[in-house]
Amino acid sequence: MEWSLDEYEKLVIRMNTPRVVIDNAVCPAATVVKVDSARKDGVLLEAIQALMDLNLSIRKAYMSSDGRWFMDAFHVTDRFGRKLDDRVIPYIEECLGAGPASRSDTMEGVTVLELSGTDRPGLLSEIFAVLADLQCGVSDATVWTHNGRIASLIFITNEEDSGFPVAADSRRLQRIEARLRNVLKGENDIRGARTAVSSSLALGIHPDRRLHQMMFEDRDYERMPSGDESWSPPSVSVQNWVERGYSVVNVQCRDRPKLLFDVVCTLTDMEYVVFHGRIDTDGDRAHQEFYIRHKDGSPISSGAEKQRVIQCLQAAIERRASSGLRLELCTVDCRGLLADVTRTFRENGLSVTRAEVSTKAEMANNVFYVTDAAGRPVDHKAIDAVRDRIGMRILTVSEEPQPRPCQKGSDNEEASGIGLFSWGSIVKRNLFNLGLIRSCS
Repeated sequence: MEWSLDEYEKLVIRMNTPRVVIDNAVCPAATVVKVDSARKDGVLLEAIQALMDLNLSIRKAYMSSDGRWFMDAFHVTDRFGRKLDDRVIPYIEECLGAGPASRSDTMEGVTVLELSGTDRPGLLSEIFAVLADLQCGVSDATVWTHNGRIASLIFITNEEDSGFPVAADSRRLQRIEARLRNVLKGENDIRGARTAVSSSLALGIHPDRRLHQMMFEDRDYERMPSGDESWSPPSVSVQNWVERGYSVVNVQCRDRPKLLFDVVCTLTDMEYVVFHGRIDTDGDRAHQEFYIRHKDGSPISSGAEKQRVIQCLQAAIERRASSGLRLELCTVDCRGLLADVTRTFRENGLSVTRAEVSTKAEMANNVFYVTDAAGRPVDHKAIDAVRDRIGMRILTVSEEPQPRPCQKGSDNEEASGIGLFSWGSIVKRNLFNLGLIRSCS
């Protein structure tokens, strides 16, 4: 049979496009999303990222690959713990099959700044004050702090009359970077501060993935002595399965939104490949198991490398874990809004540990997690004073959204109890849960 060039190109595209099947009937407690495709670097992370961007909670997952083809099944619910509405399933299938979305259409006129350095109380207030002084509007921003370090992506627009993007004026951009770098350095910055115009997002890297990369590059996984005896890291273990040439990573911690993304993102950026895996949740606890190798097919080779993987995964889990009281700000956006709000936080002894800033249709929808200056829970009198100054209806105290435990399914759907080194059981169980065989026995 002779193939034309067009037919061959169509075959290649089809082989490299994930096949997505969504089943809303097989499981009584969740919607099952099955994805299979030719294996390529990062394809598992792309699928998880797409589900995360759709605000879906992954209650269970089964992953299996022979190195050339991957088959994954995700048991998902909406953020209220409910199965998905049949009407949204075609849209989800389209999103998963399309691959990572490009951000180029949403970044017109926007300049993205990457900031990292040593965290300290009031730092975010100083950053937004500098941007306001330099007539830079902030349309979106994400700020993470962990282990004494801060990383942030800030999307800035031009509030000057010229109307040109900030990046179009190289001298102005250099001035902005220099002032922000001075703020980040402070007086006691040992590792140094970094400011740069981001090119990663334009290349299709997800903002959350870029923040993980920035924290990793800043070595936030190296635990600094704090004297906090109450600190208890997430449970992460790594063992080598010599007979099969795998390293087995086990994670047990409190479940939360985007947990699976944070773990798989870190393994991917450390250049490990997940060949098999199983994810389960029990109440508010998450249990994750991954069978991994290096890209060259070898397992983890030393005790030092094992320890580094453990530290990096613990850091990845902790970065997004909620620390502090959650405050939501919803109001009409205006010049200097973030500078005014964060200055009010600082003047009342509040320190921001994490922030998510978003502006849509001229409305600011911002979330801040705050502690006192020493990292302890905030005094409610301070919160009342802040809310009284900003506006009781504008600034509200809210709880962190948590995945709601879903109803236990049937024994087949549950497929519980992975034996750590039971090769036959994990492969058969994964193939069964992926719908490729009729029995696990």
